[in-house]
Order: sequence, then structure tokens, then C-alpha cells
Amino acid sequence: MDKTTQTELEAAAFRELIKHLQTHTEVQNIELMILADFCRNCLAKWYAAAAQKQGVAIDYEQAREIIYGMPYHEWKDNYQTEATQEQLAAYQAKQQKKG
Repeated sequence: MDKTTQTELEAAAFRELIKHLQTHTEVQNIELMILADFCRNCLAKWYAAAAQKQGVAIDYEQAREIIYGMPYHEWKDNYQTEATQEQLAAYQAKQQKKG
């Protein structure tokens, strides 16, 4: 497979991941962090970093809007729930394992 095709396929898969996360607003970031060790905010950070490496002027907030499909504060107000004690404990346990 040539590099151009590989890049196009990777981009298509990334777009599907973003679409999936935008569709499944019931999935909380803390759940993603516990299970996969990344969340929508991580994707936004990676997106902004990639843009910077390419000389494209996209900051973290702009990248979050791309990933969330709306301004972050709007997503947070509409979809983010308070983390449960169990979720917080699971996240802390995972962080301690990494440390």
C-alpha cells in the first residue's frame, strides 16, 4: 500500500471515530480514560499538536470544537455528567498503576 492511500485510510478511520464519539454523547470522558487511557480531550490535544507541527494555526479550544462537534462548554453543559465515586476510584487506581 502506498503512503497516500494509507494516509487516506487513516484519515477516514479517524473521521469515523470522531463521528462515533460525537454520536455517543452518553459515553463520558472519564469512562474512556478508565477503559482506554484517552478521551475526547486527548484527541483534541493530539489534533492541535499535529496542526502545530504542520504549521496550521489551530489551538486546543479550536481542536476541541472539531472533536466534540460543538464548543466544549456546550457539550459539557448538555452531556457531561458528574463522575461517580466508583469512576473516580477506578481512574485513580489506573493512574497509580501507571505511576
